[in-house]
Amino acid sequence: MSVDIIYEDDSLVAINKDAGLLVHRSWLDKGETRFAMQLTRDAVGCHVFPVHRLDRPTSGVLLFAKSAGVARTLTEAFGDRRVDKQYLAVVRGYMPEQGTLDYALSHQLDDIADKFADTDKPPQPAVTHWQALAQIELPFAVSKKHDTSRYSLVQLTPETGRKHQLRRHMAHLFHPIVGDTTHGDGRHNRFFRQQYGCERMMLHANRLVLTHPVSGAPLQLDAGLDEHWQRLADEFDWQAALD
Repeated sequence: MSVDIIYEDDSLVAINKDAGLLVHRSWLDKGETRFAMQLTRDAVGCHVFPVHRLDRPTSGVLLFAKSAGVARTLTEAFGDRRVDKQYLAVVRGYMPEQGTLDYALSHQLDDIADKFADTDKPPQPAVTHWQALAQIELPFAVSKKHDTSRYSLVQLTPETGRKHQLRRHMAHLFHPIVGDTTHGDGRHNRFFRQQYGCERMMLHANRLVLTHPVSGAPLQLDAGLDEHWQRLADEFDWQAALD
């Protein structure tokens, strides 16, 4: 398996991570043998250092540094919110045209990876901005309460980087992300699998904007959409909204 390299220079490499691919080895899935970090290292021929992360079911821009020093600089930039992150998502229901959710999130622990972590951490501030790009009403009664089903294509811009922030914030707004098996709605997930063959969570990190840690030049990294996204965009006539 190869990776889709969208940017590379002497200091950095960015890939378009596939949905379902872990960033690096994890206790969460001991049986997995493919990881974005190792695949990227093999593709560029040198060690790479992760500077941020994407959830396993999320696709899109994943950035690595080629040295420990550059990795520290980038990690600080992410921590200081000097990197702009933009995502695309398909959510249940019609979202308002635009808005902001400022809703603190409790620290979410993994049973294995966070076995010895502090369980008494207070909720962490979390802020997400959204903009609705397109909507569709389908003639299918996924819920018994309604004869049709509505969905929105939204652009999500998180100010903070809490664990599962976008997924949890959308669920809090009662607009869960389609395909999210942890925080989503199983009926709508099942409908998309059966009706459209969509086997993934519809959350994609489509853009990172940052200052290059070595040259100081502005850098914009864009990741294209996979076949599941393209198929839905064609089916729902959303191509113009995605351009």
